[in-house]
Amino acid sequence: MNFHLKVWRQKASNAPGKLESYEAKNIPAEASFLEMLDIVNDDLVAKGQEPIAFDHDCREGICGMCSAVINGVPHGKDRGVGTTCQLYMRKFQDGETITIEPFRAGSFPIIRDLSTNRAAFDRIIQAGGFISERSGSAPEANSVPIPKTIADEAMDAAACIGCGACVAACPNSSAMLFVSAKVNHLNLLPQGKPEKHRRVLGMVKQMDAEGFGNCSNYYECEAVCPAHVPASFITSMNREYTVAAARKSAGATG
Repeated sequence: MNFHLKVWRQKASNAPGKLESYEAKNIPAEASFLEMLDIVNDDLVAKGQEPIAFDHDCREGICGMCSAVINGVPHGKDRGVGTTCQLYMRKFQDGETITIEPFRAGSFPIIRDLSTNRAAFDRIIQAGGFISERSGSAPEANSVPIPKTIADEAMDAAACIGCGACVAACPNSSAMLFVSAKVNHLNLLPQGKPEKHRRVLGMVKQMDAEGFGNCSNYYECEAVCPAHVPASFITSMNREYTVAAARKSAGATG
């Protein structure tokens, strides 16, 4: 298969960038999107040209590192089915023109080409995405009974891989789907409840400090999320935040 690529090239966050054209030739239909970029880069290196920089790690849809806007959609045309590394070239038509850009958000500055700095997510996690449970040997599974409905909901929230597609898809560059997943994951479980109010206040405060926009209920975040995190978690987080802010105003601790 052969493709005409239009790839965003930018040497640094403060440098000008532009779309440049490349030919991807003799690409196997079973190749993943990242493998296609590998083949293109091999050809560029052989010609003495600078390869395309892009983020990747596990290439199994687990780590959330791979991030590209493909023909205007974060992670590509399957919308919410998987990450960029799980998109295969057989999904495209032979001879198709493919436009590849980095995740666009002010809070995700471009490092180089398609690679962006998503450390803002790390700082949000540092603001509250943890518990103060004592470490040591694992407790007996039945010592802290958790209803299955609650456990399932917490697992749905924990499925978030922090890729940032929700931010890239949102017209406001909102991170509320990501933050709400991290808040709900811990706040739903007994181990996370002692710090639930401090957690939601701290993480939302850090989210705002990082410059992410607010949610306007476009639901683009839910549509492109490869982990299928539901937007209903945003409602839960807003409710938790309202309660926590009221408690803080009243002088309550915790």
